[in-house]
Amino acid sequence: MTCILAYDVGTSGCKAILMTPGGEIVAKDFEPYPTHYPKPLWAEQDVDDWWRAVAATTRRLLASTGINPQDVLSLSFSSQMLNTIPVDAQGRLLRPCISWLDGRAWQEAHQVMARLGGERLFTLIVGGGITGKDLIPKYLWLKKNEPEVYSGAAAFMDCGNYILFRATGKMVCELSNASVTGMLNLKSKRWDTTMMRLFGLAPEKFPPLVRSIDAVGGLTNQAAADLGLRSEIPVFGGAGDAMCTAIGAGAVEEGDAQLCLGTSGYVTITTAKRFTGRQGVFSLQSADPDKLLLIAESETVGACLVWAARALYCAEPQAETFELMDRDVASVEPGSGNLIFTPWLYGERCPIPDESLRGGFINLSANHSRAQMARAIYEGVAYNFRWILDLLQEKYGFECNPLRVIGGGAKGLPWLEIVAGVTGRTLLSAANPREASAYGAALIAAVGLGIYPSIASTKKIVPVVHSVEPDSSHQKVYGQLYPAFRQIYPALRGLYHELNREQEIK
Repeated sequence: MTCILAYDVGTSGCKAILMTPGGEIVAKDFEPYPTHYPKPLWAEQDVDDWWRAVAATTRRLLASTGINPQDVLSLSFSSQMLNTIPVDAQGRLLRPCISWLDGRAWQEAHQVMARLGGERLFTLIVGGGITGKDLIPKYLWLKKNEPEVYSGAAAFMDCGNYILFRATGKMVCELSNASVTGMLNLKSKRWDTTMMRLFGLAPEKFPPLVRSIDAVGGLTNQAAADLGLRSEIPVFGGAGDAMCTAIGAGAVEEGDAQLCLGTSGYVTITTAKRFTGRQGVFSLQSADPDKLLLIAESETVGACLVWAARALYCAEPQAETFELMDRDVASVEPGSGNLIFTPWLYGERCPIPDESLRGGFINLSANHSRAQMARAIYEGVAYNFRWILDLLQEKYGFECNPLRVIGGGAKGLPWLEIVAGVTGRTLLSAANPREASAYGAALIAAVGLGIYPSIASTKKIVPVVHSVEPDSSHQKVYGQLYPAFRQIYPALRGLYHELNREQEIK
């Protein structure tokens, strides 16, 4: 049986799948790895952990299925984005990866926007205001604080580009990954070297561009030995995780919307139109070369449940813990006794791009139970997504109904019912929601191989397992609490900045 190997190299670990040319997932595997937090606002990862996870999952999939390595048609990767990985001319790492979660470059973010006349003008040029978690500020932070690293870097890579290099030996940058830098011209599909020079960044440090469906090269002898595969298997460009999940969810036609309930989360809309970003909404390159992706990202979504598992349930975040949480949440009335949770555990991108924000419970009393606190967390994430969806409808005209939902959170029916109830949208749950990103990467490879004629043509093979309709009986309580949720940021913005700017300075 011939298969395509595809991977989702994410924040918490690497998911890998084997998919038949007909779109069936025949096996899947997962290997975790850590994120390191050496200082306040800092978040780093070891890129060797990524490659070890790719190798481990590959070998286990081949062993468990008995598939002959000769029958693997191709490889493709979905990847986390907004990482900073400086490498020398031989591809050797010059420092640990600065993660997308990292907000150390907040001063540089303000300097960048000030250079262009402030946040409003910068938004008009780039498509949205930026924070210390974005890439231009991170490159400038390196140039200022680690000049030897900056000067020694032959290339700045992201996760996807680095994994492609480890697989093929080629230094390239896939278009969707390039678009999150803020330095890709979405019309010409070329690097914007004028933008680079404006900020004092060397254009030669940014690799040549490829499309998601382009064959980057064959698997090198070393990579093949690491993975237990034959050399020269074609490796396709793949795409960023949000772009891949859109394909894995079947949200590939004009106006199709997806909701991701992963470690972080986002709403994306597939469209051929180019929009100017507002309040943390950006237009990015889709995995489909002919489409763009309007994206609104929320930093900590499933991560809020992971925190709750450890802090409230004193348990590791594993299936049994989340099942217990789901049971507790289902036992509590909507509204959680007027308890509100703000899901901004590590700052936020949308609908309020502000790295100083933090999570918290509002209106907590001695009478609230652990189960009510757990439900308030689920609801807090849903309120934040409703805010995002309201923004997308008011500013861009997209109703986003239905929403194709994917990610680990799509497995939990209570959470889906809460999100549907709070947002008023119908949720369509795709098959294999946890593997949607790797599945999308596999479908990209299938298009690259000529099995399917286009990205849009893959929609017909992505099944919808079930739909969740909003419960009208919950609308009244959520309709009262959602406006209260919207008041929290303007009421506490100054306090967040006072508390967390001090932490940044230290």
